[in-house]
Amino acid sequence: MTEYVTLAGGCFWCTEAVFKDVIGVESVESGYIGGTVPNPTYKQVCGGDTGHAEAIRIGFDPEQLALDDLLDIYFATHDPTQLNRQGNDVGTQYRSAMFPADERQEAAMKAAAERAQAGSDKPIVTTIEPMAPWYPAEDYHQDYWETSGRSNPYCMAVIPPKLQKLRKSFAARSKAVTA
Repeated sequence: MTEYVTLAGGCFWCTEAVFKDVIGVESVESGYIGGTVPNPTYKQVCGGDTGHAEAIRIGFDPEQLALDDLLDIYFATHDPTQLNRQGNDVGTQYRSAMFPADERQEAAMKAAAERAQAGSDKPIVTTIEPMAPWYPAEDYHQDYWETSGRSNPYCMAVIPPKLQKLRKSFAARSKAVTA
C-alpha cells in the first residue's frame, strides 16, 4: 500500500530528481503547500507573497523504503541549515519544511531532524508545519529533470551534485547504482 509524505527542500525540480532515483519511490509530484492563496500559480509562488513552499509529494512503498530512510535521504540531499533558501534560491517558497500526514509521520520527522542535527555543526532550521491543502504544480514542472532539466543551466549546476550525493551516501537505495 502506497504511503505519501510531503517535503519542501528548495526548488522542486531538484528535489523531485533526487527522489525519482530512490528505490521504493513510486511517484513524485511537484507542487505547492503551506500558503494562503487557493490554487496558486508558479508565478505567484515565486513572487513569495502566497506563503506556499515549493514541495514534492512522494508516494512510496513502505515495504521497500522505510519512512526513516526516506527522511534521512531528504536531510542529506538539501541544506537543512539554510533559512528560507537553498543556494541561490532565496525566499520562504524555498524553505526546508516537512508536512506530516499524521502523528506517526510527525514523530518520524522529529526523529530525522534530531539525527540530522547530531551530524551537523550548524543548527537545523527545517520546520514541521501542519498539513495544508496540496496544489499540484503546472504540468511543465512535473518530471522536469527528465523532460527539460538537462538543457537548463541551473538544473545542470544543482541536480547532478545532489544525485552524486544520493548515489554515494545511499548507494543501496539508488535505482541508478543498483541497476
